[in-house]
Amino acid sequence: MSRKYIEEDIKVLEGLEPVRKRPGMYIGSVDNNGLHHLVWEIFDNAVDEIISGNVDTIRLTLHKDNSIEIEDNGRGIPFGKNVTTNLSTIDTVFTFLHAGGKFDDNAYKTSGGLHGVGASVVNALSEWMNVTVKREGKVIESKYLNGGKIEQPAKIIGATNRTGTTVHFKPDSSIFRSIIFNPTIIKERIRETAYLYKNVHVIFTNEITKETTTFFSENGISEYVNFINDGKTSLHETAYFHGNSKIDNIDVEIAFQYTTSSSEVIVSFANSVKTKEGGSHETAFKASLTETINEYARKWKLLKEKDKNFEGDDVREGLTAVISIMIPEKIISYEGQTKNKLFTQEALAAVKRMFAPKFTYWLEENKKAAEKIINKAMVARDARAAARKARENVRKLKSTGREILILSGKLTPAQSKNPKEKELFLVEGDSAGGTAKLARDKFRQAILPLRGKVMNVEKAKLHDLLVNEEICTIISTLGTGIGDEFKLENLKYDKVIIMTDADTDGAHIQVLLLTFFYRFMKPLIENHKVYIALPPLYRITNKNSKAVSYAWNEQTLNEEKKKNVNHEIQRYKGLGEMSAEQLRETTMNVLTRQLIKVSIDDIALAERRVSELMSDNVAIRKLWIDNNIDFSPESE
Repeated sequence: MSRKYIEEDIKVLEGLEPVRKRPGMYIGSVDNNGLHHLVWEIFDNAVDEIISGNVDTIRLTLHKDNSIEIEDNGRGIPFGKNVTTNLSTIDTVFTFLHAGGKFDDNAYKTSGGLHGVGASVVNALSEWMNVTVKREGKVIESKYLNGGKIEQPAKIIGATNRTGTTVHFKPDSSIFRSIIFNPTIIKERIRETAYLYKNVHVIFTNEITKETTTFFSENGISEYVNFINDGKTSLHETAYFHGNSKIDNIDVEIAFQYTTSSSEVIVSFANSVKTKEGGSHETAFKASLTETINEYARKWKLLKEKDKNFEGDDVREGLTAVISIMIPEKIISYEGQTKNKLFTQEALAAVKRMFAPKFTYWLEENKKAAEKIINKAMVARDARAAARKARENVRKLKSTGREILILSGKLTPAQSKNPKEKELFLVEGDSAGGTAKLARDKFRQAILPLRGKVMNVEKAKLHDLLVNEEICTIISTLGTGIGDEFKLENLKYDKVIIMTDADTDGAHIQVLLLTFFYRFMKPLIENHKVYIALPPLYRITNKNSKAVSYAWNEQTLNEEKKKNVNHEIQRYKGLGEMSAEQLRETTMNVLTRQLIKVSIDDIALAERRVSELMSDNVAIRKLWIDNNIDFSPESE
């Protein structure tokens, strides 16, 4: 018999309690993404002061205790008493949900913040927070503890002739899985801000590594495009377009450049917030780009009458573009609090109105560049047709059963039929593959040995991949398809684990596979499905007790040596030297293994690195190696 549903079952959460009770509703998650979202909420408030024309310097500091401090030289938060809460405005902003200056356009015409919950949510999810405001000749300080409880109400602590706001907080370790910040992720966001707002200094200090980096841009998003394309061969100078829609007062900036690469990179922002999933502004840009190029090609008879129009994928091959749009507060609409996708429909028309005529004029004024772009689109179209034929051949393999014969000689499948509990190990070589088959959990783990090194896809077209047996085997095993036909929901495994020898050849195979996934199956990485296994380098045996331990690097080896005075060390040269029991214990057992999760923290940096290290440009690769690799002999 069920218990009665009574009045006492109705709970009223006061103040910031709802945030601590359901943090995912406000910041998306309590993992690494949610942790860094706290930084963006406070950082975006400082950026809003840039947008309003009141800030030229922002300082972001990662302290040794993993606390974050963000300081701007803006107007400073008002500190007088709020008539609604009877608290100072500072305490109101940081302890009440939906309290802020972004619900109308009096204080901010445009803003990255939207719901008025940012500052208070960060406070709610912090162990402590200190806020210092400089305004009207005064220095005012507030302190909060344990999720936003006021420890020290706002009070004047000094005098100053400066203005600005400083927020210093430490995330609550009882809420987040980890409170260790990733400096690379933080620097990506800071770099973007410097490109989005010309002549603004954004300074990042990492007290853990004792490094300070200043980001500054004179030419804005055009420089951002050049940064992404560094190391690639460009077809023309970076194009830049800017305009304001008088109808909705939407400001649009677009910069782009084509390169000889086959990759497409589009980075978009709405009110300085990166829209990772695109939205209305990206949709409008892509449509206008395709329509305008087709119209130009028809006008100048670069497309024959019998030819079909170029498709979007054709005209975007080799394109790098940055889109930045500023939208008034009253009409902006994102997908959720995390703002990954722009929904504002007015942005669709605003981008088309600005971009289409200006791009048409640019093509007319830059005929050589236009011809190169259209020729590249033709090559892409022909390659797409060749890829379609190759796909048809793959489908014929499936229908005839030949694909099953190919896989049967390579893949050792898992017994489970549930993709969510299965793992696929891509293993270097048949020998290691044989050991992995004996070491695996037969129910959950599948083994696919790779014979030799897979092809470098950075130098290949899609149709080249589809006639390569090793690549086709991986595609068929995963079940997702490839390129524009990729469907994550068809993935047959929850994890794809690259397991190679811990040597240069093994590292090269890892890079080749990661380049393949990055270029043609990027959602695998974006959705955290790709991992790298970490086999140990050393096996240490105590000669007296026969106890065995393992070391993954020189540091842990030295520590194990100290523990085992009378010891014997085996250096593994490859996976094939390990017994099935050793491989299981150290590398494949879910309870004892170590895995590296592959993610894209900085899309611009990732694009640069792949181009530098995997393309045909030897000079760029040599320069990177000279600047980043120490070839001096190790000291004894």
